[in-house]
Amino acid sequence: MSTVELERPPALGALYRRAALTALARRAGRGRDEALPDTAVALADIAVDRSHLAEYDRVCGFQLTDELPATYLHVLAFPVAMALMLRADFPFPVIGLVHLANRITVHRTVSAAERFAVTVRAADLRPHDRGRRLDVVAVATVDGTEVWRGVSTYLHRERTTADRAGERGGDRAAPRPSAVWRIDLSVGAEYAAVSGDRNPIHTSRLGARVFGFRRPIAHGMWSTARCLAQLAGRLPDAYTVDVSFKLPILLPATVAFSASPAWDFGLHDATSGKPHLVGTVS
Repeated sequence: MSTVELERPPALGALYRRAALTALARRAGRGRDEALPDTAVALADIAVDRSHLAEYDRVCGFQLTDELPATYLHVLAFPVAMALMLRADFPFPVIGLVHLANRITVHRTVSAAERFAVTVRAADLRPHDRGRRLDVVAVATVDGTEVWRGVSTYLHRERTTADRAGERGGDRAAPRPSAVWRIDLSVGAEYAAVSGDRNPIHTSRLGARVFGFRRPIAHGMWSTARCLAQLAGRLPDAYTVDVSFKLPILLPATVAFSASPAWDFGLHDATSGKPHLVGTVS
């Protein structure tokens, strides 16, 4: 696999303009036999902006410390991931991909004083009952040693006979909540600003409706971060967190957070009990 070295962090505004144009150009879709690019994209010497970190912590509910939340490195890697997914050899338009799941591995405590190199690649294109899914794998290193790895699983929706299968996903009773959160409509725009993920399904009622949602939906990675913030102080120095995104959180919303001593956690609709997110820490 070859690697493209970026000279500077990509400008996310320009990337999203390209993403919109790419989505229009590929509206008819691509052939089902197309492969993922055999190319990684890398950016060296990334420094943490502490004022940006402070705003991220505020939006996601973390206490302000020099220890980076596991999900913050996802934000540092996101522009590099976008640069990969907007390459001409990436088979799907970015706008319209559905974030199904995320796995983050923290190998050790990571400090805001450290400088990082990030490499991102696409892997494991495979069938899904509603299309095809793939992983975008981001690795952060310090002085050549891996300290963090994030695997984001995305779905490219395609017409299948199973389009309506399994939509409900909330037949079992929800766990007893340990906290109930009111999520304001502003969370979509606030997280978009601090993360750079300005997908219109999170920030615009019209943009959400284009993709079939009645209202803007919360970012999956905001939901993950908010759950980890609730567990802060109990997490070990090294761990893996796995989350699966279920029903979208339509903003504004009231959700129930639950967690067990065995490190299972989740977010459910506070009224219906239907799941928005289920996760585990190991």
